[in-house]
Amino acid sequence: MRKTWLKEHPTMVMGILNITPDSFSDGGNYITQEQIKAKAIEMANDGAAIIDIGGESTRPGYREIPIDEEIERVIPAVRAVREALPDIWISIDTWKSEVALAAVQAGADIINDQWGAKRDPKIAQIAATFGAPIILMHNRTNRDYTNFMTNVKEDLQESIEIAKNAGVPNHHILLDPGFGFVKTPAQNLEVLRRIDELVAMGHEVLLGTSRKSTIGLVLDLPVDERMEGTGATVVYGQTKGCTIFRVHDVRPIQRMITMTDAILGNTEAPHN
Repeated sequence: MRKTWLKEHPTMVMGILNITPDSFSDGGNYITQEQIKAKAIEMANDGAAIIDIGGESTRPGYREIPIDEEIERVIPAVRAVREALPDIWISIDTWKSEVALAAVQAGADIINDQWGAKRDPKIAQIAATFGAPIILMHNRTNRDYTNFMTNVKEDLQESIEIAKNAGVPNHHILLDPGFGFVKTPAQNLEVLRRIDELVAMGHEVLLGTSRKSTIGLVLDLPVDERMEGTGATVVYGQTKGCTIFRVHDVRPIQRMITMTDAILGNTEAPHN
């Protein structure tokens, strides 16, 4: 039985589980069923409410893989995580409708589309048919912005219309600013600084800044030393209304989120 997504929910951590040999941070780490299950259980125990499974790297200069190869990577992982964690939310990180369909049929609950339903609009029809929330990330093929934030919002609105026209209800449409995608470091910081403008569009906003290169540039640190920088972006985004955070370092980020929720009054204050 498919779970019901409610717009009013606690702030969520989405743990990243890349079934890829070439992802920028953890490529090749989770290949066997035992590795996949162990990592998913670890993230769930650390506080992840969602496990995001991806079979194709989106790092700069990545190689696009055939649909069949992506399905062969992710479907066993979806089944393994569902078997290990029957009640957790599973999202499939793909822009390909065929992959999304296979994943949803195998037990995934959410579709996380890094192309905002623009490269393969059929993916929105799958979300509508199966009652799956869909995350629409801002992406484009060029950096030809005339007015950066205006263009970002226009691009996202086009994705929203594709989803709505396919029959996806408003509360199943989530937005992602696409931090690190077709943006300069300065533009990445601007989209984060002004993230409340995307929240004001009326849909939940997921923030995916984890270990990204802009954080590395600001702090002059390698990929495996960017947790604190990631945490700063998460806490800032949380104060601006973001409700889901896609991260590698689940335990420390979950602690930051819990503390920030308490400061914001989103949770009951502790008693003596």
